[in-house]
Amino acid sequence: MTQLLLTSFSTWLPHQLLLTSFSTWLPHQKSNSADDLLVEFLQRKPSIDLQVLRHLPVDFMLAPQQTIACIQTLQPQAVVCCGMAESRSKLSVESQAVISNTVPGAQSDTVLGAQSDRILKTRFDLPQLVNGLPLTEISHDAGRFVCNATYFAVLEHLQHSSGLGLFVHVPILTEANCEAIVSDFATLLQRISNLF
Repeated sequence: MTQLLLTSFSTWLPHQLLLTSFSTWLPHQKSNSADDLLVEFLQRKPSIDLQVLRHLPVDFMLAPQQTIACIQTLQPQAVVCCGMAESRSKLSVESQAVISNTVPGAQSDTVLGAQSDRILKTRFDLPQLVNGLPLTEISHDAGRFVCNATYFAVLEHLQHSSGLGLFVHVPILTEANCEAIVSDFATLLQRISNLF
């Protein structure tokens, strides 16, 4: 079992940003690129007031629960969850999280369908956040895995507060792309920090 790591990079509360990353979930994965990105970013000693919650379990119940518990404790102004997307080549800021709900009384074989989607959108101005970032794009599909479930839980928890939530999918980091991706990520976080 991977140990959850919470690290503080400030001496005062409330912290502006809470960053999160996941552990690995498949045998071939030596690390999670989202966690690798946080490590690379933190090695540059950012001047942003933040807390970091690393190695969340890749579990549909535990990851959202542990993230929300941390949000309740720290009361950050913004939460930036990060997850690995092995098939992507750029950072992807997710515009929304989607959860499918079964419609009570609906027949599963009807043309109208037995499911409806609940969609929660980030309140960040994504075009403004990613403007001029060459290796960052806006995505409208956070998938249907633990990343999406965690993002949905965070957005739902924050929807009646002043806190903002965002999910960033991270491609595999290589020698060829690491510096540029870390640079984009640092700029993205600085832009978020400047909002507060």
